[in-house]
Amino acid sequence: MPTLLSARELTKAYPSNILFENVSMHVENGDRVGLIGPNGAGKSTLLKILAGLQTPDEGEVIRRKGLSLRYVPQDDDFPDDATPLSAVMSGLEPGPDERLDLETRASIALGKLGFTRFDRPVSSLSGGWRKRLSLACALADEPDILLLDEPTNHLDLEGVLWLEGHVRQSTTAMIFVTHDRVFLENTTNRIIELSNAYPEGTFQADGNYSEFLRRKEAFLEAQAAAQSALANKVRRDTAWLEQGIQGRQTRNKTQVRDAAERRADLKAAKGRNEAPTRTTSIDFQATERKTNRLLALTSVAMSMGGKQLFDGLDLVLSPARRIGLLGVNGSGKTTLLRLMNGELQPERGTIKRAVDLRIVTFSQHRETLVATQTLQEALCPVGDTVDYRGKQVHVTGWARRFLFEPDQLATHVGNLSGGEQARVLIANLMLEPADVLLLDEPTNDLDIPSLEVLEEALLEFPGALVLVTHDRFMLQRISDEYVGLDDDGTAKSYASFEHWTRDMNRSKNAADTSKPVADRKPKPRPKNSADRLTWKEQRELESMEERILEAETTVETLQEAAGAPELAADHKRSTEVFTQLSEAQAKVAELYARWAELDARNTRK
Repeated sequence: MPTLLSARELTKAYPSNILFENVSMHVENGDRVGLIGPNGAGKSTLLKILAGLQTPDEGEVIRRKGLSLRYVPQDDDFPDDATPLSAVMSGLEPGPDERLDLETRASIALGKLGFTRFDRPVSSLSGGWRKRLSLACALADEPDILLLDEPTNHLDLEGVLWLEGHVRQSTTAMIFVTHDRVFLENTTNRIIELSNAYPEGTFQADGNYSEFLRRKEAFLEAQAAAQSALANKVRRDTAWLEQGIQGRQTRNKTQVRDAAERRADLKAAKGRNEAPTRTTSIDFQATERKTNRLLALTSVAMSMGGKQLFDGLDLVLSPARRIGLLGVNGSGKTTLLRLMNGELQPERGTIKRAVDLRIVTFSQHRETLVATQTLQEALCPVGDTVDYRGKQVHVTGWARRFLFEPDQLATHVGNLSGGEQARVLIANLMLEPADVLLLDEPTNDLDIPSLEVLEEALLEFPGALVLVTHDRFMLQRISDEYVGLDDDGTAKSYASFEHWTRDMNRSKNAADTSKPVADRKPKPRPKNSADRLTWKEQRELESMEERILEAETTVETLQEAAGAPELAADHKRSTEVFTQLSEAQAKVAELYARWAELDARNTRK
C-alpha cells in the first residue's frame, strides 16, 4: 500500500528529561495504528509532531503531497455560542458561493455521528457528545489520516462501542493514542509502543493487541537472554582487566575498548529490561470489618433537572461485593455514587449505612486536587511524612511509589499530566482505610501498566466496591455483578456485561439521540389547553404507536445503509442516504411530539 506519512529518527526533549529518541514509523492507506506506552513517554507529543503542531528537536516527518490530515486532541474546545453545525462549518474552507455545499458537508458529517439536532447549543452537550462533535469536525474534511488522542475518554460505554464500530468501518487511516485494551483488540491492525524498554525507543507489531502482547513477550525474553549473555562477557572482561602488571603490559588496546563498550551496552540493556517493572504500587487499605450489610438502599428515587434518573432502586453492599455500574452519560451513575457517600440525599426511599462506615470515593472530576498546590503539598499536606498502614513514610519515598522523582515535588499540580494527576488521587485514597470504595472513572489517563496494577489492587480489596468505567477490560475483570441505568428512570440488575449489552441493543431509541429522554416523554398539558380529542384525533392517537414503529424501522434501515463501508466511497449516494436518514429521524421526533400532545389532551382531567 502507498505510504501516506513517514517519520524518521524523531527526537524530542525538554530541559528536565528526554521524551523519546530516534523514533521512526510510517502510515499507509487503511492503517489502524494504536500508539501506546507509559505515562510520560511522549505519546501525545509524538502525535502533535505528526500533525505538524509541534516540531521535533531532530528528525523529520515526510508527508505525501496534498495529504489531508486532521488531529483530535484529548480535550474538546468550542466557542460558548457554538452549535454542532456552526462548529463543524467553522473548520471547513469556504470558497466562492460554496456555503450551501459546506453546510451539506457539515450535515453529512454530523449525521454519520448520530446527530439529529444541529442547532442546539454545544454547551448543553454531554462530554460524550462533545467528543462525537470533535470527530465530526475532523471527518467533515474527509482527511486521509485522522490522529486521535485518547478518543475514548469522556465517552460512556455506548459511545465507546459506537466509536469502535465507526473505526472498523471507516476507510480513513488512523493513529490513536489509547489505553483501552478491548478497543485496541477490536480495531487495530498495528500497534506501536513508545517506551525506553526498547533499543530503538519503540516496538511495533502487526495485528491486534493480543498479537502485540505475544510478540512483545517474545522480544523481551530474547532481550533478557541477550543481557545474560552480555553479562557473562563483561564478567570475563572484568577478570581480564584485573590481571597483574605483566598482563596490563601486554594488553591489546582494541580489547580494552571492546570491553568498555560491552560494559556500556550491559548498562543500557539493564535499563531497558528494568523499564517494564517500574510501575505504580497500588494497595488500598481496608478496615476489614465483619459487618454484613455495609450500606443498604431501599426504594431510592432521584431526579436531576426535572429528569427521573431512577426510582425504586434497591441495593445492598456487603464485603467482597464488586458491582459494575452501567449506563449512558447522564443516566445517573455519578449521582448514585454521590447518594451512596452521603453528598446527596434521595428524594424518596432510605439509605442506611453501618455505624462508622468508611467510604472512599475516586471522583472523575478530581475536585480534591488544587492546581496551585505543589506535588509535595498534594501528596503530603502536613510535614514531610505520610502515615501508611501505621508507618511513617517520607514524602520522597511515597512519591517514588507513584513514579514521581524528587525533583518533581516542587511542580504545581496544575502542570501535571492527566495520568500523573490520577496517580496523585490514588496515592491520597490509599492513605484512607475503607469499607467501601466508590470509583468514578478511575482509568482516565492511566497507562496500561498502571491499569494492570490498579486491577490487582481492586481484586485484593476485601471490602465492597462500586465501579464506573468505560474500560471494558477492567469492568469485566473486576465486577462480579452489574447494575444498569437505562436513562429512562429504571435500574436493573445483570449477571454479566454481555447480558446488559444485549438488553441495550434490543431497546429502541430512534428519537433525537442528542436530546434528553425526559424531553421526549409526554408532558402535562397546561391548564389552558385545547378541548378533548375529536373523533379523528382519537383515531390518530390509536394508530400512533404503529406509525412510530414503522418510522423507527425506516430509521434503523437507513442507519444500516449509512454504516456500510462501501458508502464512504460514493459521495453522491452517501449524501442521499444521510439526507434521508436526517428526514426519517426528524419524522420520528415529530411523531413523538404529536403523540405527547394527543396523549396529554386525552388524559387531561
